[in-house]
Amino acid sequence: MSVARLRQAAKESVSGLPREFWWLWTSTLVNRLGGFVATFLAMYLTVDRGYSAMFAGLVGALHGLGGAVSAVVAGVLTDRLGRRPTLLAAQLSTAATVALLGFVQHPVAIAVVACLVGMTSNASRPAVQAMIADIVAPGDRVRAFALNYWAINLGFAVSAAAAGLIARHGYLTLFLADAGMTLLCAFIVFGKVPESRPERERAAAGAAAEPGPEREVGLGAVLRDRRFMAVVALSFLVATLIQQAFVALPIAMGADGLSSTDFGVAIATNGVLIVAVQIPVTRFLEHRDPAPLLTVSALLTGAGFGLTAFAGSVGMYALAVMVWTVGEIINSPTQMGLVARLSPTHGRGRYQGMYTLSWSLASLIAPLVGGAVMDRFGADALWAASAVVGLVAAGGYVALGRALRNRPAAGELGGGVGVGATSVVGAGAGADSVAASASDVGDASGHGAGDASGGGVPAVGAGSS
Repeated sequence: MSVARLRQAAKESVSGLPREFWWLWTSTLVNRLGGFVATFLAMYLTVDRGYSAMFAGLVGALHGLGGAVSAVVAGVLTDRLGRRPTLLAAQLSTAATVALLGFVQHPVAIAVVACLVGMTSNASRPAVQAMIADIVAPGDRVRAFALNYWAINLGFAVSAAAAGLIARHGYLTLFLADAGMTLLCAFIVFGKVPESRPERERAAAGAAAEPGPEREVGLGAVLRDRRFMAVVALSFLVATLIQQAFVALPIAMGADGLSSTDFGVAIATNGVLIVAVQIPVTRFLEHRDPAPLLTVSALLTGAGFGLTAFAGSVGMYALAVMVWTVGEIINSPTQMGLVARLSPTHGRGRYQGMYTLSWSLASLIAPLVGGAVMDRFGADALWAASAVVGLVAAGGYVALGRALRNRPAAGELGGGVGVGATSVVGAGAGADSVAASASDVGDASGHGAGDASGGGVPAVGAGSS
């Protein structure tokens, strides 16, 4: 492919998105560039502070528990208070708690503050994802989520490399740098990202495009939305597979006589591949039926972790990582786009919070289950079970696709996100255009080529932001 074609493809990938999205994208990138603490927390506790691996695991579990709680609470606040206030409160609180974590000494205090860090840092995700759904037109959402996800992984790759150098000057420097970057992120949001909650924009414009106001969506309504909860359950299954990369994979490589450096080389394949191909692949993914894509992604994810059972060298482990990374690349923007389309306009925060919860619970449960299976049955049993879980998830996505085609959800018609009445899992047809004119186009009016160029979660996982 010529340089001119590559340049044209890149331009098409980033053009046509509103300016507000690019400021939100920039804040995400800045936030992930400073995401030092989550990556090196276990090493800080065991190497620098001399605590046991068991204590480090407990702290990590409390960090995940805090994130699980905040996913739901932040989703409710995103709808009630607004996206911008929730996002700013989360970022300012994260900066404060991360800085505090660098100063506390007592193990109980470390555990409590780590839980608070998990709670505050995860609270921004429902707000960011709801805001993207608000300000980006339905037909562009998969691309927008993919670009946001790309920024997360790019920032993670750079911060992971930089954190090792910064840690040489002391871990306190690492904590303060993380807090400083989070504050910078909050300043960007405060100065450049307006509130996008649809009610406020319609009230300000005096619009009466819809026959009546959409009824507020409570958590009970979210839990009763069986097809959406099926998406959450399937997301949890896929997330439990990807989370094995953080505990089970390094343990298995160590058992094969490979070093931590070897693990770093293998897992780096994930970030490099995502940064290299996420954007061009997204051009293929958008405007396609998400159900087959999600089915393929689940099969690839399961196959990749199943392939790990046959690995014994760095090259084979890296090959397995590449396979499940391709599944992740397909899954993340496609699934986030589907969640946005299934979410009623005035319930996007709650829906995104429940979706984020699937990843938070996976980060809490997967290491415990994976470790127990490895201890009792061996690593090969875990990898075989992972392949089976991938097959189960793929079957679930097939069934979900049929359900979506047969009957549109309440949030897909009228004032919802507009998935399209004629092809519920299609992109941009039917009710999409109605919903866009009613509630989305007002937020996406900044379209144009003049926009600046620039979808837990750890970076190796969807839903991160």
